Amino acid sequence: MMNFRAWFQCINGCEARHDLTEVIYRCPSCGDLLEVQHDTDKLKKRSGQEWKDLFSSRYRNHEWPYGSSVWGKKELVCPGVDNENIVSTYEGGTNLFWAERLGRQMGLDELWVKQCGMAHTGSFKDLGMTVLVSMVKQMIADGKKIRAVACASTGDTSAALAAYCAVAGIPAIVFLPRGKVSLTQLIQPITHGVLTLSLDTDFDGCMKIVQEVCQENDIYLANSMNSLRIEGQKTISFELVQQFGWEVPDYVVVPGGNLGNVSAVGKGFKMLLDLGMIDRLPRLVCAQAQQADPLYRSYQTGFKQFEPMQAGKTLASAIQIGDPVSYKKAIRALQAFDGIVEEASESELANAAGRANRTGLLCCPHTAVALSAVEKLAKRGVFKKTDRIVVLSTANGLKFTDFLYKYHTDQLEGIQPDYAFEPIELPADYNAVRDSILKNIAP
Repeated sequence: MMNFRAWFQCINGCEARHDLTEVIYRCPSCGDLLEVQHDTDKLKKRSGQEWKDLFSSRYRNHEWPYGSSVWGKKELVCPGVDNENIVSTYEGGTNLFWAERLGRQMGLDELWVKQCGMAHTGSFKDLGMTVLVSMVKQMIADGKKIRAVACASTGDTSAALAAYCAVAGIPAIVFLPRGKVSLTQLIQPITHGVLTLSLDTDFDGCMKIVQEVCQENDIYLANSMNSLRIEGQKTISFELVQQFGWEVPDYVVVPGGNLGNVSAVGKGFKMLLDLGMIDRLPRLVCAQAQQADPLYRSYQTGFKQFEPMQAGKTLASAIQIGDPVSYKKAIRALQAFDGIVEEASESELANAAGRANRTGLLCCPHTAVALSAVEKLAKRGVFKKTDRIVVLSTANGLKFTDFLYKYHTDQLEGIQPDYAFEPIELPADYNAVRDSILKNIAP
C-alpha cells in the first residue's frame, strides 16, 4: 500500500513546508495564506482510470469511512489522518438535480443544481468541516494541546463546526454577527450545546476577533483561511464529474462570500486534470450579492486591483462579506479557469428564488444569487443553449423560511415579488372550496 503525503505550503510558493498537524494559518515568511499540497508524483503512480475505479467502488458504500463522498477520496484529501480519528456524518453524495423547467425558461437545455444543502447540517460546509475536525481529533490524539475549536460565521459554518465537534466530543466556540443570521442557523450551534457568542458587529468584525482569540489561547481556528477546510470542499468537483459519468460540465457557478469555495472548486478540478481523470477544465463563474461585491468590482478592472468594502445588508446573509480572506486564491482560480464574476441586486436574487421555487426547487438566497447570474449570462449570450451548467446550491432552503415567507407576503422592503403566492383562506364549505378550485386551475 502506498503512503501518500500532504502538507501546508504558502500560496506564493515560499519553500517552507509545514505538517498538517501544525497550528499554522499563514506563511511565516510573507504572511499570506497557506494551501494543502499533495505529493502529486506519488499519486500519479496510479492511472486516472485506476483512481476512478477506486472511487466508484467506494461511493456511498458502508465501509468506514469510505462511504462518505469526502473520505472516499481520502488519498487526495487528507491521507495522514488515521481512520479511527475521522469524524464523519456520511457527508457528500448530494443530489445533482436537473433543473429542466427552469433551464428551459432561460433558454438552456442543461441547467443542473448541485444541492449541497442536502447534508447533515444543511449546507456544503460539512464537506470542509469533516476534514478540519478530523485533523483536530488526530492532533489531540497525538498530544497537541487544543482547548477548543472556533469560527466566525454567518450561520452555516457555525452549524457545521458545532455538529462535528459535538460528534467528536471536542469543545467549540462560534462567533455570530448579532441579528444577521436566520433563526434556524442560530439555533443549530445552540442545540448542540456549543458556546455561541452573538457580537454587535458584522461577519468581518467577528472574523477579526476570532483570529485574535485563536492566536494565543490554544484555540484552533476553523474558518476557511484554514486550508484544511478547502480540502473537503474541493470534493464538490470530484462529485460533479463522478455523477456525470466522469464528464466535465461546461460551467460551474458558485455563490461567493469569503471566497474559499471558489478556490476549492478550482483546486478540485485542477487535481483531477493533473491525475488524468478528466481531459479539460470547466469555466468558473462566481456570483456575488450587489451589496457585498468586492470581487465583482475587482473583476471589472481585470483583477488589477482588489479593494475590501463595507458590506451592505443583503438578503443573502451568508455572503454578506466585504473583506473576504480568500480573495487571492479565488482570483487565481478564476484566472486559471477563464472565469467570470457576476452580481445580483436584492430584487434580482429575491425573484430568482421565487421563480426557481415555482419549478420545484427550494432555494436559499445565496443559491438565488447564482441563479440570477445564470439568467443574466444566458440573456447576454455567454451561455450557449447546449452548454451544461451546474449551479452550486450552498444551503437548504428550509434554513431561510423567514426570507421565503416575507417574499410571498410582500414584506421585503423595496422588492416587488413577481412570483409571490399565498394560501387562500376559505370557510369549510364544499361549494366555496369547489368554486375556488375551478377559478384557480386551468380548464
